[in-house]
Amino acid sequence: MPADREMELSAWGSRQRALARWENEGGALGAQRHGPATGYTDEELPPLADAELMQLRIRVIALENLLVALLANASAEEIRTIRERAGFIAPRPGFTPHKLTTHAESHMLDLVERATRFGAGEPRD
Repeated sequence: MPADREMELSAWGSRQRALARWENEGGALGAQRHGPATGYTDEELPPLADAELMQLRIRVIALENLLVALLANASAEEIRTIRERAGFIAPRPGFTPHKLTTHAESHMLDLVERATRFGAGEPRD
């Protein structure tokens, strides 16, 4: 097999594993699951490479900006609902609060504030 094709298949496999990890985050409470295209359990998945992490960061930035643009036209009721939902972010019962979980609420509220500044300044009714 040519080296270029081998590298392409390796990169494809890495992307599939990264997507499988993304799709499987949370929910099963440690039960063994298989990714849709990988056949790996969560415990067998190799760590993400720097390039894969960079791609995920780029996607998150793009999604955040897309969300801010969409929220800029949200109604006042929708904005109130989002602010209320942010208050529900908490660790699962019986689990220790994690800094990422506790920061998610403030980040969600920050996205709403960015959207109101990006829009007309006040959410529409």
